[in-house]
This record gives sequence, structure tokens and C-alpha cells, in this order.
Amino acid sequence: MKKLDKLILGSFLGPFLLTFIVVDFILLTVNMLKYFDEIFGKGLGFWIYMELIGYFVISISPMALPLAVLLSSLMTFGNLGEHFELTAIKSSGISLLRALRPIGVFVIVLTFFAYLSNNYLVPKVNLKTFSLLYDMRMKSPALDIKAGVFYNGIPGYSIKVNEKVGEFGLKDILIYNHSEGMQGNLNVTLADSGVMQPFFNDNYMRLALYHGQNYKEERATRGISEKPVEFSRTNFDENTIIFNLNSFQLNRTNEDAWSTNRSIKNIPEIKLGLDSIVTLVNDQKFQNYQTAESIFPFFTRGRKLVPPQEILDRKAQDDSLRVKKFRSEQAETDSIQRLAEAQMADSSQVVIENPESRELKTSSDTLIGKIETKAITSIPARSDSIFNQKKVHVRDRQPLVIDTSKEDSSRNDGPGELVVKVQRTEPLTSEEKSLIDSLVHERGYMSNALTMALNNSRNLKNTFDVKKVQIENHDREYRRYEIAWFQKYTQAIACFVMFMIGAPLGAIIKKGGLGMPVLISIIFFIIFYMLTISGEKWAKEGVVDTLFGTAFSNLCLIPFGLFFLKQARKDARLFEPDFYVELWKSLQKRFKVLSPKSR
Repeated sequence: MKKLDKLILGSFLGPFLLTFIVVDFILLTVNMLKYFDEIFGKGLGFWIYMELIGYFVISISPMALPLAVLLSSLMTFGNLGEHFELTAIKSSGISLLRALRPIGVFVIVLTFFAYLSNNYLVPKVNLKTFSLLYDMRMKSPALDIKAGVFYNGIPGYSIKVNEKVGEFGLKDILIYNHSEGMQGNLNVTLADSGVMQPFFNDNYMRLALYHGQNYKEERATRGISEKPVEFSRTNFDENTIIFNLNSFQLNRTNEDAWSTNRSIKNIPEIKLGLDSIVTLVNDQKFQNYQTAESIFPFFTRGRKLVPPQEILDRKAQDDSLRVKKFRSEQAETDSIQRLAEAQMADSSQVVIENPESRELKTSSDTLIGKIETKAITSIPARSDSIFNQKKVHVRDRQPLVIDTSKEDSSRNDGPGELVVKVQRTEPLTSEEKSLIDSLVHERGYMSNALTMALNNSRNLKNTFDVKKVQIENHDREYRRYEIAWFQKYTQAIACFVMFMIGAPLGAIIKKGGLGMPVLISIIFFIIFYMLTISGEKWAKEGVVDTLFGTAFSNLCLIPFGLFFLKQARKDARLFEPDFYVELWKSLQKRFKVLSPKSR
């Protein structure tokens, strides 16, 4: 049995490596065609392109592995069936499932390594890919001045050369200088010949012009009635212009700029991002309650708009974490500061003071302290001020209850206050009621109150609409993070699902090579890709659960694998015409039996 396992596994590894390289190359070409016009033709080195291609090869491997497993397993068992080796294996008493075991074990191990690659290797490679691709797209095209055509690649200059001599020689040169920000061709240089040479590691370029003229005109700023602007013309035998070529260099961007992208995060980092999004959504919901309470102070005067308990619990948890983080950062800062002060104290020199000067300094400090103490204690205690006196308005009709027995014993600087308690026992008269109604209706208090309430309602609605859009955006981002999390599992499991389809299908087809297997593999891969895109789109929009949407393609293809496995164990001839002819005849017989006899 070990020889049989080695035979089957050896016949699988060769096609697997070949198909993986071919599929990876095809997907690489498809992905790089998107950026072909933006990254080529910019004078970059060969190793820069090889670095980008290497990053692309690793980043697209999660999509290439399932197709490679499908095609290689289909070719392997197709070859075994075509050369009657699979028939000999079955005739010796070995079942199809036993023949599938060596490749199945290998695919399970490959699935595990695919998961590790998706979780640890691919995120780091994606970070490198995004950073390098962005730098290559931002780089200016290579310096290529062509004869008879204006070249605008150098910022602030437009250069035309009628003839190029050798590698650096130029003839009949025309230069428009717009480097000073002036619009229009106000600074023009003409030269019979010149030499253009880069220097200082191609960071600058020297353009030496010979036998030419420079025309410069100031720009008018006021109007037609002003004096003529200054115009200068300069003849030169030799003139040198230095161009800065920093825009032509590949400047590498700091990779921290891509730290928020989901594609560069592993599972722990994605979980941390999910927790941060939950915190943002909870803060938005908590602010909605506070905003509603502040807009309607009259209705919330005697009551409070209390958020649900889960929002309050999450808010308390987030606040405690913020406080803990702040204290840890503050403790770290204080420790660094104390360490720096200790180092400064150790490095400082010890100064020996004169005993007499020390006694003089002590006596002067004591004298200053006594003067300050005396100045402070000389301020007299303030008696009752006008701010502490209460005004009492007494109407003739109202009975007054005056209590003079109580004095403020807590104050030692004056007599007790007169406490006046006013209590009305009579109800409002009709005149007073009409007066209050006139204040409410005739002076527009009611209309103003209604207008204010309407404006508050509109403001609250607009605020809620803005917060609703923000919360929806956070929820959509939350779902995308979950999709990126589940993709690390589903893309690895897809390798095993494709093996379940490819191996039984190869045993049924019994055709090897690159003919029928490639066609069937492409069909199933297109189906797999379409189902994956559809499921992820539904999950992003919240139509279905994110786990179900991410695993939708695998769930749809597993029944196909089980069906093909069942048919392969029965030696079904699904891809032969005789099978469908016999199936049609059996259906016709059943239809005749079920249909009533014609009279």
C-alpha cells in the first residue's frame, strides 16, 4: 500500500506544481494589467519590477491554490483512469476512497499551510505591495525628450528640441520657464545648441545652453492705463540651468500610512479593529441620547433620557480602558522624566557655598516670609456685603409671615439676618389670569415657542440623520472586517472543496492531459469565483450574515463534490452520450406508465 500511495502522490505533485505556477502566472498577468500604464515606462530598475512581481505572486496565491488543486487532482485521476490504472486498483480490492487518501492527506496539510499563509505571510506581503505600488504610481515618467515635441515632464518647464545629437547633445532649443508661477510665456529662452547631463546620482540635471537669447517680460497687474511693464532681453554665449529631478526618483513611503487597511491585518489585529468599531458605534448611540435631551430641556426637566443598559455598560468599559491607558502612558512619561532628571542631577557639579552668604540668604528669606505673613493677616474680615442682602417685595394684599427669632450663628462679624417668608392663600383673580393669557398669546410667546420647538425638532432630525449615516458606515466597515477575518478560513478550506470536486470528476471523465480537465476546471473556477463575489457582496450590504456570505461558494460546491464522489464510486458515465440516451429512454418508459392509455 505504501508503494501505491507513493505512486498516486507522485503523480499528483508534478501536475500540482506545474498548474500552480501556470495559474499564478495567469492571475499575476490579470492583476498587473490594471496598473500596466502606471508602473511601466518610468525608468525603474529591473529588480524593482521583480520585487513587485514577487509580492504579487504571494498575494494572489490564496486564489491560485484552489484552482491548482482542482486542475491537478482532475488531471491525476484522469490519467489514472485513461491508462486503466484506476481500474486495476479497484479490481485488486482497493476502494476509490482508499485511493484518494494520500492526496486527501496532502490537501489537508496544504489547507492548514494555506491558512497560516493567509494569516501571517499574505498580510505582510500586501503591506509591501501597496506601499511599493503606490510609490511606483506616484513616480514621474522617465526623462525622455524627443525631437520636435514639447516635453512637460520637468515641473515648471516646457522644452522643445528640434534635433538630438548623440546621447546628450541638443540643437535648436526652445524653453518656456513657468517656474515662478507666472501664467503665459513670459520667460522664453532660445539657444542654438546645448548639452544635457545628469549628475549627483541622477538627482539633478545640468543643461548647458550655447549661443542664445533670453526674453523676460514682467506681468501687468493693474490695468491698461498703467505704465509699460519691464521687458529684458539677454544674449549669452553660455548659460547653465540646473533642474531638480526629485520627482523622477522612487521615494519610498512610510508603511505606517497603510496601517488601517484590512488586507494587511492578521486575525488578532482584525479583532482589535472590530472592537474599535464597536466602541465608535456605541459612542455615537450614547451621544444621540445626550443630544436629544439637550434639545428638549422642557420635557426632560423632570425626567432623563436613559440609554439602554448595554450601551451604558459598554461606555463604562471603554471609559475605564481609556483611563487605564492614560494612566499607564502618564506613568511611563513620568518615569522617563524622573530618569532624565536623575541623570541631569548626577552630571551636574556640586557648588560649595560660603557659610556667611548662606546665613545672609536664610535671614533674608525669613524676613520676606514675615513681611508676606503680615500683609496677609492685615486684611480685615469682610462684613455683610450688598451681595448678601436680600430684597423683599411685599404686596399690600398678601399676608406676611415674618420670623425674626433666627439669627445666623455661623457668622461672627454681624447681627443675624431677617428671614421673610411670603405665602399666598388666595387664588388667581380673573384679571391676573387675563393678564397671563395676554402675555402668552398677544405678545407671541406661544408662536415663538412653537417655532422654537419646530426648529429643535428639525435640528434633532438632521442630527439623527447624520449620526445614522455615520453608524451605517461603521457597520459596513465592521462587516468588511468580519469578511476579511472569515476569508482567511474559507480560502484555505476552498482547497479541500476543490479536491472533493476534481478527484472524483477525474475518475469519472478518465481523460488526462490539458484538454477536457482544463475546460472543466475553468468552468468550476468561474462558478466558484462568481459565487464568492456574490456572497461577499451580500455580506457587505448586510443582506446575509457575514460568515454565511463568505462561505457561500464553499457551501454551494460541497454538494457537487459529494455527488461526483457518489457517482465515481458507482463508475457512472456522466460524460458519455450513452448514459444520457439510456436516461432519456428510462424517462420515456416511466412517462408512458404514468400516462393514461389512449382509446
